[in-house]
Amino acid sequence: MHKTIDLKVMYFGTPVVLISTRNPDGTANLAPMSSAWWLGDHCVLGLGDSARTAANLHREQECVLNLVPSGMVEVVDRLALTTGAPELSPRKAAMGYEYVPDKFARAGVTEQASDIVRAPRVAECPVQLECALVQENVLGSPSAGAAVFQVRVLRSHVAEELIIPGTQYVDPMGWDPLIMKFCEFFGDGSAVRPSRLAEAWEMPHAGVLTR
Repeated sequence: MHKTIDLKVMYFGTPVVLISTRNPDGTANLAPMSSAWWLGDHCVLGLGDSARTAANLHREQECVLNLVPSGMVEVVDRLALTTGAPELSPRKAAMGYEYVPDKFARAGVTEQASDIVRAPRVAECPVQLECALVQENVLGSPSAGAAVFQVRVLRSHVAEELIIPGTQYVDPMGWDPLIMKFCEFFGDGSAVRPSRLAEAWEMPHAGVLTR
């Protein structure tokens, strides 16, 4: 049997990505997101259009997509409810966001120079994709507060242990991506830790790990 409901969140599960971009002063910004999907050598990213990452992407026309394994969930959660924008919107302030100018330091990860783009990579991430912006569009109405960015992968960096020997392919048995499903963290099909973002969104989750 199915029940017709007014579905509040359509967040069925996508890989977590750390997007690194350059701020106006040349420093690095780092933001977790999980509205991303790939087709060929292109990726579509869904972002809040008031976010520092969206502004950096629009201005710099480039980024690095650092794919996160489930073992790095603590790194991602350290960046939850942080922003690289000094001015907080009333909504973000009410949710408990704080301005953090050095996101790499907050996350406890290392900047690694990219080959093509100016934004740095996250050295600890086993998959790093240097990308150029292709197109951007408003998602829904202009008041919706969301934007879609299409980027093209210019260069891929993959940890050797994830590559099938003698090929240009990632071993799916060795790659365990961190998945965000309805604002909670999952890896290998199981919840891996509570999410600060889920707390801020007041998600009514049952049976998920508690602190």
